[in-house]
Amino acid sequence: MRCFCVLCTVAAAVLAILLLNPTPAFAQPKPVSFINDVAPIIKENCFACHDAKKRSGKYDMTTFEKLMAGGSAGGPITAGKPGESDFHDLMITKDERRMPPRDKGEAVAAEKAALISKWIIEGAKLDAGIDAKADLLKELRIRWKPPTPAIAYKFPVVVNSLAFSPDNKSIVVGAHHELTVWSLPDAKLTKRIAMRAERAYAMVFLPDGKLAVAGGRPGQEGDVRIFDLGGAKGKTENGVEFLDGVNDPKVMVKQLLDADDSVLCLALAADGKHLAAGGCDRAIRYWDITGGATAAKLEQTIENHADWVLGIALSADNKFIVSAARDKTAKVWDIKAKESVMTFPDHQDVVYGVALNADASVGYSIGKDKQLRSWKPGGDAKQIKNVGGHTDEVFKIAVSPKDAIVATSSGDKTVRLWDAKAMTATKTLPGLTDHVFAVAFSPDGTMVAGGSFAGEVGIWKVADPKDLKPVALFNATPGLPVKK
Repeated sequence: MRCFCVLCTVAAAVLAILLLNPTPAFAQPKPVSFINDVAPIIKENCFACHDAKKRSGKYDMTTFEKLMAGGSAGGPITAGKPGESDFHDLMITKDERRMPPRDKGEAVAAEKAALISKWIIEGAKLDAGIDAKADLLKELRIRWKPPTPAIAYKFPVVVNSLAFSPDNKSIVVGAHHELTVWSLPDAKLTKRIAMRAERAYAMVFLPDGKLAVAGGRPGQEGDVRIFDLGGAKGKTENGVEFLDGVNDPKVMVKQLLDADDSVLCLALAADGKHLAAGGCDRAIRYWDITGGATAAKLEQTIENHADWVLGIALSADNKFIVSAARDKTAKVWDIKAKESVMTFPDHQDVVYGVALNADASVGYSIGKDKQLRSWKPGGDAKQIKNVGGHTDEVFKIAVSPKDAIVATSSGDKTVRLWDAKAMTATKTLPGLTDHVFAVAFSPDGTMVAGGSFAGEVGIWKVADPKDLKPVALFNATPGLPVKK
């Protein structure tokens, strides 16, 4: 006898729907993607010892082809058999031979090791369309998408760089995955430009009004990009214009460099025809931008330091590049001869920044030793003068366009101005409450700005040594709650 109760009728209907339209629970599980799922685990846990330079155990994991080939111990992966694959076993073993080594970091998380096991069971395959010889770091960078900057920040952004606009009417400040533009002297936020780099470490306006920015994601990628802050119209909310410097080619008009780690410093030649950059990969790049940044030509890639390049300057005649590095030296590079002509070692500690006067007859350097030093850029590396004044590390240095004043910023929470010839302090500028990581002069040399770890920006007039009151003092963190 057939049943016509309501429950049975509903159950039959539901079963029919499930059979005709299976839910995700009935669908086949998605296979593990090497590039999206496995490669990020390898990068996070393995590249420190198995990149193209270190190759521990003669094992380079930076391409799929090399990963599968293995090192001195032979092939590490047997497709379909994670239990017979050292690549997997060394991740989960409790023995001392665990990878990563116990003195190098934590073990691979259990869920990530399980994901790699599943990938091996499924055949240890490479995704379709990807070259087995492709650099995995670059492939991962291509797929990475930057986050949208917060409308209102909960915590202050670190100011690593800033630059006055060519007309002296605004200042651009680096924030978290964005640049912010503030009008002067009222310190009103007028523009926000989203960008790929997590941090902007250096920036400089070019002769055509475009902005060159060096930055990156520490340990992930670095870049030099050119932005046209007036090249497009963005949406406006509460008087602030939002521009897309990630996807809009009218805003981010040119990428000059794609590196494996952050780019930390920039220098523009006095004639505006050459640009140089240095960073964590120890290399200095030198471009000819005579035809504009969009037509830039890379002329030289220079490896003159043994550690990160932290500061850079170009002589006005384009004969020399002066650089500072974590290797405790400042160096001078002859551009035409393509050779190092001088090493200045007197700091005996990290050298954070360098600068040159107009005729390149005097070089200046600052560093972890808290000193400002001047020296002859000639072959004998002769020091002219060494002066103290700051009570903590000195991070940045800038020379006024009028060539009479040097500005330095420090961990002692101050910006100091110095007579460039006498090497004597003329002003100590107060107002900031944390380490000052950025300093810049206005194009006409009448103002100087400093930016701090706490997100503060201070702007002062240069001329009167007794005038210490800031023209503007504000926190360049959009939407940051005001402390009561």
